[in-house]
Amino acid sequence: MNEQLWAPTPEAVGASALDRFRRHVEQTSGNTLPDYRALHAWSVRERGAFWRQVWDFCEIIGDPGAIDVEDPDAFFGVRWFPEARLNFAENLLARRDGKTAFISLLENGARREVSYRALYDDTARLAAWLRAQGVGPGDRVAAWMPNVPETAVAMLATASLGAVFSSCSPDFGANGALDRFGQIEPKVLIACDGYYYNGKTIDIRNKVMEVAASVPSVQRVVWVDVIGGEPPQGERWEHLVAGDIPALEFTRVQFNHPLYIMYSSGTTGKPKCIVHGVGGTLLQHAKEHRLHTDLSEQDTLFFFTTAGWMMWNWLVSALATGCTIVLYDGSPFHPAPTTLWDMAEREGVTVFGISAKYLQGVENAGVKPMHSHDLSCVRMLISTGSTLPHEGFRFVYRDIKRDVHLVSMTGGTDIISCFILGNPMLPVHAGELQSAGLGMDTQVWNEEGNPVTGERGELVCARPFPSAPIGFWNDKGDTRYKAAYFERFDNVWAHGDFAERTVHDGFIIHGRSDAVLNPGGVRIGTAEIYRQVETFDEVLEAVCIGQDWKDDVRVVLFVVLREGAELTPPLVDAIRQRIRTQASPRHVPARIIRVPDIPRTMSGKIAELAVRDVVHGRAVKNTSALANPEALAHFADIEELAQD
Repeated sequence: MNEQLWAPTPEAVGASALDRFRRHVEQTSGNTLPDYRALHAWSVRERGAFWRQVWDFCEIIGDPGAIDVEDPDAFFGVRWFPEARLNFAENLLARRDGKTAFISLLENGARREVSYRALYDDTARLAAWLRAQGVGPGDRVAAWMPNVPETAVAMLATASLGAVFSSCSPDFGANGALDRFGQIEPKVLIACDGYYYNGKTIDIRNKVMEVAASVPSVQRVVWVDVIGGEPPQGERWEHLVAGDIPALEFTRVQFNHPLYIMYSSGTTGKPKCIVHGVGGTLLQHAKEHRLHTDLSEQDTLFFFTTAGWMMWNWLVSALATGCTIVLYDGSPFHPAPTTLWDMAEREGVTVFGISAKYLQGVENAGVKPMHSHDLSCVRMLISTGSTLPHEGFRFVYRDIKRDVHLVSMTGGTDIISCFILGNPMLPVHAGELQSAGLGMDTQVWNEEGNPVTGERGELVCARPFPSAPIGFWNDKGDTRYKAAYFERFDNVWAHGDFAERTVHDGFIIHGRSDAVLNPGGVRIGTAEIYRQVETFDEVLEAVCIGQDWKDDVRVVLFVVLREGAELTPPLVDAIRQRIRTQASPRHVPARIIRVPDIPRTMSGKIAELAVRDVVHGRAVKNTSALANPEALAHFADIEELAQD
């Protein structure tokens, strides 16, 4: 059983919005719900009633209509709030006073604050301009932007009109942006002149013009000044948000009206364009922010993200709580590994969000914020993007903060939210994600399709939920959508994670199902191997694949070592021995090979499938989806992999 590392006090549980919600549901529904387990069971059993309660408790602006849900058990056929009318931006802009909405920070040291009033005014001006260009319900607006307030204004103005917003970050190459925006045919492209990263100023004006010229649907290009470059032909942002403030009219739309187009990583071909609806996104984010994260207007929320990752959408939705949001754009390690901790202390961050890879990088750099920073304001630390191993949990409580609520959560672009996330009513155990989210019938199923606890299997969601995609773009008959999530089990969402449910009703993620190793017919999650390997001081990071070998599969481990370290026979033996004793003999790699770098997607996830393809001599279909495609060359034609 995994060690308990933190637990809320009874007083903190009682004061949490989640427990207030539990008591509210008890009083209004007549159900006896003594704890979170009972509340969760009710929320998945009575899904229509639950989501109605979320609408009311979170004070969603709009008309929900009289019907909660129709055909609630069919993923393809369910209709949530079929009579509802609402507007996403209207809910995020409910506050319109002088309180700070955004603190915007750039790597070069630039800092500015934007109030809720100014945010509303700029949104009104941009919305009026977009409307004058003919942008209306269903039209697409694309943003090729860093994580700055203008990106949020662009989204809010687009959503206020009932139009559809889509974004990617400026580090995408021209082909990567074209693969995305070329599919969805936006009317307007909003783009920056450049960005700052790792001490460099990077100009992207030429590639923006290249993409704009290659997408015939783009009628206007709007330039946002970030690095001070003279914009090419097009509209200048500062001109569009100047002058008189017109009335901001919110076009209320149906619950399933499209809001966002998100993108899969695209390493196996052109990225899938995943369409998310207004109502499902709003309700899920309200639930996750107010109940599971306990956000309120007193909080200062930070999450390290780019506008190309769904965590940006999740972050900006927190405007609906009235909190202050810190936006940071740049390298988290420039000019020093303490950059984000300096920011957290200086800005009084209360909820601090980063990736598991970032925490690993901080530990590898020898940074111990507990001893170098005043983090008294930080009450919650959120980690996502990849699995946070047991050692990552222990690093947080040993070297960052002892009394912090550590949340490791998982979900993704596919659902623009989480299946499993934090819970202010429950303790934290090492290596475990705390609990399934309310309304999400998250389970682990074995090969026979039966739910299991204490065994590894497929992470599924057994019943429909409102933030499931409303479809993929230009996907007739939902063919690609069904193939992505519903081929494994009929009418059950299979998420593609290899997972385990624990006796605490928590979860452990062992890796992606499509990257699961299968030596001798035994399924092994790659995260189980990473957990052991990354305990070695010499190892910075690793990637593990299964190599087809003599009618079976053998485990191959690639490692990136710290500067000055060598992959000596004693180190190889020590790695193998630790994996053998801490995991199992079947986990032990047949080969351990040093490489200088590991390919990652734009959101920082290890591209295991791309590495596997290169090792087997197969072409990687879309290298533009990778942040560092040049790293693939390190895995090609390795002589050692042709030997017994």
